[in-house]
Order: sequence, then C-alpha cells, then structure tokens
Amino acid sequence: MLLRGLSWLVLCQLLGTVINVLLLPMLPGPIIGMLLLFVFLMLRGEVGEPLSVASSSLLKYLPLILVPPAVGVMAYASDIAADFWAVVGALVLSLLVSLAFAGWLMQKLIERQQRQEDV
Repeated sequence: MLLRGLSWLVLCQLLGTVINVLLLPMLPGPIIGMLLLFVFLMLRGEVGEPLSVASSSLLKYLPLILVPPAVGVMAYASDIAADFWAVVGALVLSLLVSLAFAGWLMQKLIERQQRQEDV
C-alpha cells in the first residue's frame, strides 16, 4: 500500500520534471508534478488509500524541511543584515499581496457557495 502511494508521488514528480525539461523551463519540475497530482485528485474526486498512507507517512518528516533555511539564515546572517531593509520590504510586500489575494479568493468562494445553495 505504502509503496504504491510513493510510486504515484514519484511518478507525478517525474512527469513534472519531463514537462519542465521539454516545455516549461521557467517552473521547477516538482511544482509541475504537484500541480499534476492536484489536477488528478480533483478529477478523481477523492484521495485513494495508497496515496493517503504514503502522504501521511511523509508528513512526519515535514519539520525537517525547515532545517536548511534555518542553517542558511545562520550562515548568511551578515549578508541578510546588510540588505535588511530590502528583505523586510520584500516580506511586507509579499504579505500584503498574499493577504489581498486570500481575501479576494475567499469572497469568490463565498459567492460560489451561496450560488450553489440558492439553486
């Protein structure tokens, strides 16, 4: 069960890498693979048991993803301090853009849900 789910995840990443090399060099292959997996799951309408088992077993190791950025911050602290205001400006700008997008998306989803309830 676990092996089949992991095979699906690796297959999606492999397809994403192939599409990256052949068609879309500006997007990373794993991101394309994740979008392919998302589309597959949306079309299917449910997450199968093998994929659910594989993904839940991988989620235990998710905090390890935060280790490399933390090491990078410590290793390049002087460079980050030199460009402190640029980093702060980029973070604030990205926060405002993502907040506005999340609000807009939430409004669209609420409108969509109300239309479905009215029908």
